[in-house]
Amino acid sequence: MKHVGTIVGTAIAGMFVMTVWGAFAAEWGIIGGWLAGLVIIGTMWVVNHYVGIHNNDGAWVDMALGIGTVGFMRVVFEQGAGAGIASIPTLAFVLIGGMIGGFTAFKLEKHIEQQKAAASEESA
Repeated sequence: MKHVGTIVGTAIAGMFVMTVWGAFAAEWGIIGGWLAGLVIIGTMWVVNHYVGIHNNDGAWVDMALGIGTVGFMRVVFEQGAGAGIASIPTLAFVLIGGMIGGFTAFKLEKHIEQQKAAASEESA
């Protein structure tokens, strides 16, 4: 049931982002975009992480995947499968960038742990 809650929670966040954020930004400009980010992402983050909808066990995925999936599928439903197929190269580069970022974060974290271990050995 937690997995269903994760899907529902991230889908709700995605629907709010894809429908409300643009209206806020169109009406109030950059301040509207910041306000939408604060209200939508802030509220949905609290709901998904603290109210208990979001799955924090096992393979953990943040709301960004759900929001991205909603954005992708919205275009597919509105413009047809051709629009989805046309976006595959962009999605591939996003995945490559995510993998590079994840690998870099892993290496940086490992480096920081080694620095801390070396510093604690020197002080002992």
